[in-house]
Amino acid sequence: MQRNASGADPDPLASPQYFRDPYPLLAAVRSRGPVQRIRTANGRTTWLVTGWAEARAALADARLSKDTARYFAGRPSNRDLAPAVSRTLLATDPPDHGRLRKLALAAFTPAAVARLEPRIRVLAEELADALAERVGADLVEGFAVPLPIAVISELLGVPEPDRAAVRRWSNELFAAAAPDTVDRASHALSGYVTRLIADRRGAPGDDVLSGLIAARDEGDRLSEPELVSLAVLLVVAGHETTANLIGNGMVTLLRDEALRARLRADPGLLPAAVEEFLRHDGPLTVATFRYATEPLVLGGATIAAGDVVQVAPGAANRDPARFDAPDSVRLGRAGGHLSFGHGPHHCLGAALARVEARIAFEVLLTRWTDIRPAGAGPDAVEWRRTRLMRGPARLPVTFVR
Repeated sequence: MQRNASGADPDPLASPQYFRDPYPLLAAVRSRGPVQRIRTANGRTTWLVTGWAEARAALADARLSKDTARYFAGRPSNRDLAPAVSRTLLATDPPDHGRLRKLALAAFTPAAVARLEPRIRVLAEELADALAERVGADLVEGFAVPLPIAVISELLGVPEPDRAAVRRWSNELFAAAAPDTVDRASHALSGYVTRLIADRRGAPGDDVLSGLIAARDEGDRLSEPELVSLAVLLVVAGHETTANLIGNGMVTLLRDEALRARLRADPGLLPAAVEEFLRHDGPLTVATFRYATEPLVLGGATIAAGDVVQVAPGAANRDPARFDAPDSVRLGRAGGHLSFGHGPHHCLGAALARVEARIAFEVLLTRWTDIRPAGAGPDAVEWRRTRLMRGPARLPVTFVR
């Protein structure tokens, strides 16, 4: 990878290879230092953080703001993102961030997630049985996506007939190099959630969305725009991470017959396997951007006030300074991956994602004698074309009964 005349690295996220396998590209950037300036395809520059220690520090550094509304205020733009998508919980700083997070967190505590386990298992078994009866079964569309979609939809009260459209809009929000598609999807999803809130306000149910509406209407702790944006975030983040975690983990398992057999024989190893899948090929390659509110030094790089900083958990999770043989899958590693973030923006749905993934892998590995790759195999996977999230677009499989 050659630097351009400005002294910045070319953007690895713009390379066609990035979608197939981002890790060699990110490793090449990291080899020149844990924090490097990148020249993006649109001519702007950003700091890319690829070292584990530096990424962990950046994720918790209050000088790196996520208040994108403040960053973009007064800047010319030809984008038309819906405010409910551009100004979510992920794009706020304290004190608003803590207030919004606290309202949503009750639905995702370990105790609340434990109560969902029986229902998650039923859904996983139903989807797996239906998938196994199909000719040319696609694990992504037949299982990895609909499982977390069903779980978060039941939590929020999204009717079953609407879930396909919600999934389509969510998928389009992450489309690489397609700003018009992203903008249209943002308005479609925001409009849908606004209508769903109106329906729930007229007929409350026993779901998380009804609880958030009550917090808005009775306690006045949420403004109406905050309510819509929080609901949009829960719909999207509530399934995207888990769907890609399941898909990526199954790619790893389909490439490794011995590991499949080991986990099938001892499902008690699955929690450790989930953590290693999160580290080795997690669902989040690059986090949403931050910007410096004051000058700071990170990983030897001097970052000016106003500079954009992007943390790459996918790169940090394979930093050889933190993990031995980072490109290998090894169960039982010490913890510390950054796939769910770190600091105040640590993923509030992490416990739910872990449980869904554990149940998903157990069902897929133990319901039949074996599950094997079909077609060209897992080494020829078609990957989603997204810069932030990583996951297979399709994953054909066959089942050995």
